[in-house]
Amino acid sequence: MDIKEIRSVELTPFTKMSALIYGTLGFIAAVVILIAMIIVQVTGVASQFGSFNVVTGIGIPLIILLPILGFFSAIAVSFFSVILYNGLVPRLGGIKLGLNGKEIEKIPEVPFALILSAISAIWAFIIGLVLAATLSPLVSMLGSLPDAAGIAANFTNVTGSALPTGTNFGAIGIILSVALIIGLPILVFVFTFIWNALFAIFYNYVVTRVAKINIEFASIAETLHEIKHIPVIPTALAVALVSLLLGVIFGVLSGNYTEFISNFIIYFIETALIAILYNYLAPRIGTVKLDLR
Repeated sequence: MDIKEIRSVELTPFTKMSALIYGTLGFIAAVVILIAMIIVQVTGVASQFGSFNVVTGIGIPLIILLPILGFFSAIAVSFFSVILYNGLVPRLGGIKLGLNGKEIEKIPEVPFALILSAISAIWAFIIGLVLAATLSPLVSMLGSLPDAAGIAANFTNVTGSALPTGTNFGAIGIILSVALIIGLPILVFVFTFIWNALFAIFYNYVVTRVAKINIEFASIAETLHEIKHIPVIPTALAVALVSLLLGVIFGVLSGNYTEFISNFIIYFIETALIAILYNYLAPRIGTVKLDLR
């Protein structure tokens, strides 16, 4: 087994590939929803909506909206995530893969979980910052409304619970901002670290006995490699089995004991579609390129 570390990812090929894949997945999802809407409309299940046509009112607009949303959101997320990955690797280390030919025999748990949870935490910080900048002024503004005292009094009379007013709203705004800017990234880091560590543990010690993720790398120059091909079935099966095991754990914790079934089906289909689309697009738009050492 040869341990390789992904030291960097080339920005443009990865972003372009991700955008086209998720734009196509958005179109496929929209078609599935449209078919479901047609069935609902034809069978009369949607009669409670009156004269509203769910096919033309919801289904057809989604054919346009979901691919566009998938395409442009993938551009934004992929572009910034790759920049973060490449910038964090010298400080935290990159994802390591134990390779045996095209098979991934092992994913070292800590490097895998650490870099992905760090990227997720930075995304959470940005989202928290935006939410704090939006919500905190609104909360403070509520406390300064002319009739805020009257609204609070009526709320207390009806519910028996006191509603904050005036400066209390300002304090709530500050607390909300701190929770979003500091608390949210910490929580996201902890939970994504646990999730990704469990993913690697289950893959290494359980799933590889049944199926393994397969990726065909080809050397371009020195340490630069490209992903030539992704075998569909073994890769989709391996990812789906890990998701099944994670679904069992989180299903028990949440009381949803059927979650593991939906996890397996959804992740198998999604991973298979991503692999199929990658294999189709790679010869046409270029492969994803990695600095693999």
